[in-house]
Amino acid sequence: MDLGLQGKRVLITGASKGIGEAAAWSFAKEGCALHLAARSSEALERLKSEIAADAGVEVTIYPMDLSTDAQMCALAEAAGDIDVLVNNAGNIPSGPIDVVDDEAWRQGFNLKVFGYVSLTRAVYARMQARRDGVIINDIGNSGENWDANYIAGSTGNAALMAFTRALGGVSLDYGVRVVGVNPGPVETDRMVRLMKRRAVDMFGDEGRWRELFERYPAGRPATAEEVADLMVFLASPKAGYISGTIVTIDGGIAARGSIIKEGGRK
Repeated sequence: MDLGLQGKRVLITGASKGIGEAAAWSFAKEGCALHLAARSSEALERLKSEIAADAGVEVTIYPMDLSTDAQMCALAEAAGDIDVLVNNAGNIPSGPIDVVDDEAWRQGFNLKVFGYVSLTRAVYARMQARRDGVIINDIGNSGENWDANYIAGSTGNAALMAFTRALGGVSLDYGVRVVGVNPGPVETDRMVRLMKRRAVDMFGDEGRWRELFERYPAGRPATAEEVADLMVFLASPKAGYISGTIVTIDGGIAARGSIIKEGGRK
């Protein structure tokens, strides 16, 4: 299916690995010009080389720390007019309230919550002026499936869900769409870290983290490519009347109100 994205300019944060890297590949395959931002210069250079060779699209990289408002504004200025923004940078720590201290909360929120807000503010103004554009916030299903063992993430994600709905409720009046994606467990390096933390909480042994896969729908987490493909569809004209909403991709986990199958700990 031709999604009508050929030649579109796409800015992706947190693009060096996981869902961000998968999104870069998925948009590249649709013929999009990529603007990729992340901390790791080496990883971005590798990705740029691989995508340019395989997909033949233009790739511009921005190796930078995105944990402050000033840096997000600098990124928006450097990227210029873009058609699609994928907010994806963020790593809110896992753990219950007595484990995650104030500094960890603030660091996680600075990159993900305030980072999404800062970059959206800068990019949205440009899109409004052109009366065209799509903003996709990669959030996470813990914002709707609250988890005391991921309390900082649940709180931050719930805030981003509200932010997405509030802005996306009016943005189409100005030709811009704002949507969110709520992945559940996704097979990434970050997921392994979170699952090890959860294995400690549930079993007292981080080495048992693979056992948690058995408790997910279909006995597996999502793939990063599945999430990326959803983003590409939402960015396309095929989803032209979708704004101010969150699409959950978690195999039904949030719908059942638990991360695990019936019979396990609720």
